[in-house]
Amino acid sequence: MTARPPAKLIWSVPVRPEDVPEAGLHFDLVADEPTRNAIATMAGLRALPRFTASFDVARRGNGLALTGEIAATVGQTCVVTLEPLSNEVREAVDAVFLPPESIARPPDVETAEAIDPEAADEPEALVDGMADLGATAIEFLLLAIEPYPRKPGAVFEPPAAEDPGAHPFAALAALKKDRDTP
Repeated sequence: MTARPPAKLIWSVPVRPEDVPEAGLHFDLVADEPTRNAIATMAGLRALPRFTASFDVARRGNGLALTGEIAATVGQTCVVTLEPLSNEVREAVDAVFLPPESIARPPDVETAEAIDPEAADEPEALVDGMADLGATAIEFLLLAIEPYPRKPGAVFEPPAAEDPGAHPFAALAALKKDRDTP
């Protein structure tokens, strides 16, 4: 079996620790239209008219520390009315990238109780000696998107039942009622 080459990344902005001076680097990233369209398709969005990231990158030991934020306008569909809507997304980013051999592997966790949701995030691994700012921006966008968007004031009201005996189990209820009657 032949190995397939890795899929092309949608938005890639690789940074190596050795390319970052001691004072750090600042990146203002703006996704172009083809990139935004590819991300929108991947994320199941109607549209992604704006997607930016502002990152400060600093050396941290033999890795990188990344802080900043992503901002986007996402086109979605209201889960109640099925009408189009736009949401603004703004998410803080704080990540550390280290060489894979520098990341301590936690012991195997057998129960969910052992996971502390308040604990600091584990460092990410540098891939081929690089942190990818574009991929990180996409990851934080995907985590920040509202999974069940609603238009303001949209309220789900179930349809009124016309006949109380018209539910799927009405025939079974009638059989049980007949059986219980002497």
